[in-house]
Amino acid sequence: MRNTIVMVLLALIVCLAPGCDKVDNKTVSGFQVRINLGTYALWNTYGVSGVGDYNMFNRGKGLPHNFPYNVNTYTGYGGVLLIMGLDSGTASYMPLAYDLACPVERDAGVTLSIDPDNLEAVCPKCKSRYNVLTGAGGPVSGPAMQRKVGLTTYVVRSTGSSGGYIITSY
Repeated sequence: MRNTIVMVLLALIVCLAPGCDKVDNKTVSGFQVRINLGTYALWNTYGVSGVGDYNMFNRGKGLPHNFPYNVNTYTGYGGVLLIMGLDSGTASYMPLAYDLACPVERDAGVTLSIDPDNLEAVCPKCKSRYNVLTGAGGPVSGPAMQRKVGLTTYVVRSTGSSGGYIITSY
């Protein structure tokens, strides 16, 4: 019963949200992502645990510091945001992943930051804001809202008994 109420409320919030019409979340797609956090030790060090907990991965910038990048690690176009949020499809808390490049700017060098007050992703150039806690990465305000563009999402798969996850673009 409680899960049904949560799912109904979540559906109402998603459908009443501004820009709900049809958001293009493939503006900066087509870039390979593969971040292996497949062991308990890697996930415990670089993963996310509580709602709103996040980490950013960018191989070119060496983020996060001391992450063991290898030849099989790819971090998308502008990098990858990994955040613990609410998946709107399943109404359950899980790790979510997005490309850090602003889809309005379409420039790998213009990367989003997280506003610590409301945990929205913010573009430093166009000032667009994105909701990264619901699994959609949809626009909240700014030019992204007018253009109806959202963040490119990536797949976060559990590795099962090893206690970690792998983030991929496929």
